[in-house]
Amino acid sequence: MPDIRPDFDGQTVICTFEVTPGTAHDVLEMLTDAWEQVISRQPGFVSGAIHLNDAQTRIATYSQWRDRKDYQAMLRTDEMRRRNRDIHAMCKSFEPVMYELQSVFRD
Repeated sequence: MPDIRPDFDGQTVICTFEVTPGTAHDVLEMLTDAWEQVISRQPGFVSGAIHLNDAQTRIATYSQWRDRKDYQAMLRTDEMRRRNRDIHAMCKSFEPVMYELQSVFRD
């Protein structure tokens, strides 16, 4: 489970996938398999999560990496290139964005 802390100095990546209610669960299965089999086993992976909105039209993934280069190396593997082509074919759009943590609020 992601642990968002003020002292985290790695790379955060939030990806959004635009899907349809008819494809949402297929894409979720493909993403879950990619995370279980490939992404979470890559060097530099810290944590991640997958979210689905109520309307089943958007999926968001949140991942933390030790370094930006670790995330980029994962994307360049033959296995993830193949999987990403298959996942993207089922989505209306896909947008990965790299973020740097600015603030954390807790109760």
